[in-house]
Amino acid sequence: MEFTWQHAGTAVSMKRFLSDHGISMRLIKAVKHGEGQLLLNGAVVSGVITVNSGDRAGIRLADEAPDDAIAASQQSLAVLYEDANWLVVNKPAGLTSVPGPSDRTETLVNRVKGYLERTQAPNQRPHLVTRLDRDTSGIVLIAKHRVAQGMLANPRLTETLKKTYTAWIAGTLTPTSGTIDQPIGRVDDSPQRQVTAAGQRAVTRYQVVGVAADRQVSRLRLTLVTGRTHQIRVHLTSLGHPLLGDQLYGGQQDLITRQALHATNLSFFDPFTQTTLQVTAPLPADLQRLAELA
Repeated sequence: MEFTWQHAGTAVSMKRFLSDHGISMRLIKAVKHGEGQLLLNGAVVSGVITVNSGDRAGIRLADEAPDDAIAASQQSLAVLYEDANWLVVNKPAGLTSVPGPSDRTETLVNRVKGYLERTQAPNQRPHLVTRLDRDTSGIVLIAKHRVAQGMLANPRLTETLKKTYTAWIAGTLTPTSGTIDQPIGRVDDSPQRQVTAAGQRAVTRYQVVGVAADRQVSRLRLTLVTGRTHQIRVHLTSLGHPLLGDQLYGGQQDLITRQALHATNLSFFDPFTQTTLQVTAPLPADLQRLAELA
């Protein structure tokens, strides 16, 4: 695979040129150590390279082979968006994002690997940019090659990545909109997290967007400013309103038996097309039933 850009402006070094186009220093070093080639006006170059105005420069890399340690699953994959660089899918509740001790063959990564094989994608090694808890449904963003993954790790682009969630809680929140800025940390060896002064800073913005007529259930729209483990679940629990169905944090189980949380919207600035990519994931059936209440 090749990625090249035309330079306009004063002369710069190849390293500066590639960095300005989002290529990570780690990947630049890898190319210089033989994992790829540097290109200048269609020719392979090496050594000290200057890119002048009007030159076209970039990198060439081998396609990424599949990871033999990861099994390919042939289970279905709900694709919301796909191009040469990105794959956006709608993960169902109950599906783990990445292989681990409890499941090494039927996680989201396994399904993506099977999908890439079936579609004969040139790069066969997926890179998850976002992840969801096992029982959270909704949007997951996957980079289809390491160049895309590295670009979105750049702080300038990371800041453009916006994730919006829909959630349901018992009761309602006052005020009906606000920002939760509370640090989150571990609870001993438990899978739970909690608000604790010793934790990492965590910021969640929320807005109540629907309340049931009897005010027993509210629907929220939440935006993550940071991305800590269980962040939404912990922050709402700290306010006394755990997610409906969230057994780990004491959520009510009568209306739903998994946490009522869905990654609904995702947007980010796509460095390849120089446009903002926006994707929405429809609600699954169990959350559609809650949406009829609030």
